[in-house]
Amino acid sequence: MQKFTSLLIVAVFLTSCSHTYYIARHAEKAVPSAGNTMSTPDDPPLSDAGTRRAETIREVLKDKNIRHIYSTNTKRTRLTAEPLSKAAGIEIQTYGPRPDSTFILILKKTKKNTLIIGHSNTVDELVNGLTNEKNLSDLADSEYDNLFIVHYKRLFGMKIKYERKKY
Repeated sequence: MQKFTSLLIVAVFLTSCSHTYYIARHAEKAVPSAGNTMSTPDDPPLSDAGTRRAETIREVLKDKNIRHIYSTNTKRTRLTAEPLSKAAGIEIQTYGPRPDSTFILILKKTKKNTLIIGHSNTVDELVNGLTNEKNLSDLADSEYDNLFIVHYKRLFGMKIKYERKKY
């Protein structure tokens, strides 16, 4: 029994020394049509495809022990984060339109699994800031299916692992 308890303590210690950031661009946005059907052309909601993609993000991340969710203050980013937010019971925290060094430092101090939803021209700043390397440039306007994963492991120093997956 004592051996099992010791192994359990070691396992808890090792898993508590790591955390992961999941960074995604907002899902597909609705396109304004002719006339006045969309009252906020500069802050559009998600299209039907975007709503489905937001549900997919929830499904992909539902078992990843997400503890923080960040989004800019636009409809499309908040609506992308919302399905996971509701499923996990986590409030969406907003950050400014550009992820500056202060926000990156806040993320690095979080030390919990975190989802961050950004834009085609800000996801690169998030990924590069969290990896401390230039891994990414602006995304193309047509790219909505990327999930960028930055894993921190603290055990006898810091190890950062970066992945880019499609979902």
